[in-house]
Amino acid sequence: MKLNCDLGESFGIWTMPVDDAVMPLIDQANIACGFHGGDPLVMEKAISSALAHDVSIGAHPSYPDLQGFGRRSMSMAAEELKSCLQYQIAALMGMAACQGAKVTHVKPHGALYNDMMKTPSVRKVVMEAVSQIGQGQLPLVLQAHPKSQQLRSEAQQFGLKLLFEAFADRRYSDDGFLLSRQEKGAVLDHTLAYEQVSLLLEHGIVITQSGLEMPLEADTLCVHGDSPGAVAMVQQFRVLLDAQSSK
Repeated sequence: MKLNCDLGESFGIWTMPVDDAVMPLIDQANIACGFHGGDPLVMEKAISSALAHDVSIGAHPSYPDLQGFGRRSMSMAAEELKSCLQYQIAALMGMAACQGAKVTHVKPHGALYNDMMKTPSVRKVVMEAVSQIGQGQLPLVLQAHPKSQQLRSEAQQFGLKLLFEAFADRRYSDDGFLLSRQEKGAVLDHTLAYEQVSLLLEHGIVITQSGLEMPLEADTLCVHGDSPGAVAMVQQFRVLLDAQSSK
C-alpha cells in the first residue's frame, strides 16, 4: 500500500507548515492546483520537492472556493465543472512539464471529493474530465468503499483506471463514506488514527461510527496535511507500511 498526502496547499502569505517534513516520507503527493489552495510558486516548489524525493505527483483539484478551502459544496453545471477540473489539472501538468516531470494521478479535494463519492452525476463529470485530459492514462483516486466493484464498472465506461484510498485520520460512517467534519469525532487524533491504520493493514477492516466492522481494499493511504500531528502520523505510518511490505 502506498502513502499519500495532500500538499502544496499554501497560498500567498498563508502557509501550511508540513510540506517539507512530510514529502520525504510519502509515495504520492496530491498537489493543490490553485482553486482551494496553492499558487504558481507553491505549485512549482511542491513539484520540485516531489522530484527531489522521488514522490509521484498528483493533481488535487477542487471547486473554485479559496475562501472556504474547497470544503463547501457548489452547484455547477456539468460542462462548467468539467472545464474547471481540466483547467486545474492542465495547470499542474504544465508546471510539472517545466521541470521534466509528469502528473501520475488525480485526486479531487474536499467537498468535491465527497460529492463525487455520493452523487453519481458529479462522479460521472469527474470521470469524464479526467479521462479526457489524461487520454485514459491518468488514474483517478476514489475513496475505498464496500461498493468498489460498482465504481470500477462506472470507470470502465470511460476507459479510466481507479486507485482506491483509505483514510488514516478520518472516521467512517456506517454507509462507507467519511463522517462529515461537522460531526464530533470526524477527525481522528494520532492514537485513534494509528489504531485505524493498524486494523486496516492487519485485517483489512475499519471500525465505523457506530462500531461496525467494515471491510476495505485500498491501494493507498491518506494522511491530511492539515490534521493535528500530521508529521508524526506520517512518520509512524511510514514505518508500518514498510514493515508490511517487507513481510
